[in-house]
Amino acid sequence: MNSALPQILDMALNGERLNFDQAMTLFQEGDILKLGKIANAIRARLHPDNIVTYIIDRNINYTNVCLSKCKFCAFYKDINSQEAYFLSWEELRDKIEETIKSGGTQILMQGGLHPEFKIEYYEEMLQKIKTAFPKIHIHGFSPPEIVHFAIISNLSIHTTLSRLRIAGLDSIPGGGAEILVDKIRQQISPNKCSSAQWLEVMRASHQLRMKTTATMMFGHIESIANRVQHLLKIRDLQDETGGFTAFIPWTYQPQNTLLGGREAGGYEYLKTLALSRIVLDNFKNIQASWVTQGPKIGQIALAFGANDIGSTMLEENVVKSAGAQYRLTTQEIIDLIKDAGFIPKQRNTFYNILKNEKAKTI
Repeated sequence: MNSALPQILDMALNGERLNFDQAMTLFQEGDILKLGKIANAIRARLHPDNIVTYIIDRNINYTNVCLSKCKFCAFYKDINSQEAYFLSWEELRDKIEETIKSGGTQILMQGGLHPEFKIEYYEEMLQKIKTAFPKIHIHGFSPPEIVHFAIISNLSIHTTLSRLRIAGLDSIPGGGAEILVDKIRQQISPNKCSSAQWLEVMRASHQLRMKTTATMMFGHIESIANRVQHLLKIRDLQDETGGFTAFIPWTYQPQNTLLGGREAGGYEYLKTLALSRIVLDNFKNIQASWVTQGPKIGQIALAFGANDIGSTMLEENVVKSAGAQYRLTTQEIIDLIKDAGFIPKQRNTFYNILKNEKAKTI
């Protein structure tokens, strides 16, 4: 055992901030159950009401055409592919209507980096959605998309975000982060935005008073040190802006991808999740990933620092194309939370509990 480990464990339990070396020691030398116990204690301090939240929403992938061609992605298509698509307004409208009828409050809009459409196209899309569905929350366009819109439209990131916000964009998901270390990004997604650009989009969003989430996709070619570097970068930005609502770590899905490799198991996921809760001392919410790990590990994650079970995901196409096949109804999510000893509550995008829940079996 590392001689510094007992002291670091005490620091973590007491809520003291850990640096890079201390976080590395904790992950490399710390017992998974001890880390889980500490992470759970931190969760209980932040959320003493014993509530675990969930949201009813839909992931709408408006196109699968993408210039990035990331090696870990099984979803993208070339623009000339027979399988390429771009949702029509009628298709988009029908998906949103179904979401609202199911008690949904949010749509998560993400697509590929389409080579032809400039910002005006997306402004019109947002305006149509808000005109037809003024109460739906649009959580859309990850940082790589924002950077692409800016480049193809010859605009700054700040101007791009400002225009999208005026058109109806409410908040931004943390997709496209993968690992915020450029030597890793250059190997798995060389055509995607850099880590600095990802952080710039988030900083600009927060300056415009648009909340965002942060994510980490791990379990591919990155090292433990790279994971810790990632966590510290988003922690630093959260210190600066306070604009992140939650952190969502999830595991790489290797099926049907150029990158290939193995899928990280429950042990690695839970240990990384616990480390995230401990290191990210300025994040109130940590989300479990039942979509990639399955409902049982998703349930165990609630004892390893997670206070949110995520989305019912009426629709999800990206990780599904890479092999993730788990699906849960709203009632199954509620039962999952109850069986773990927590009180399930439906929330909105900003982690506010909805007073009049309308959860339905979907």
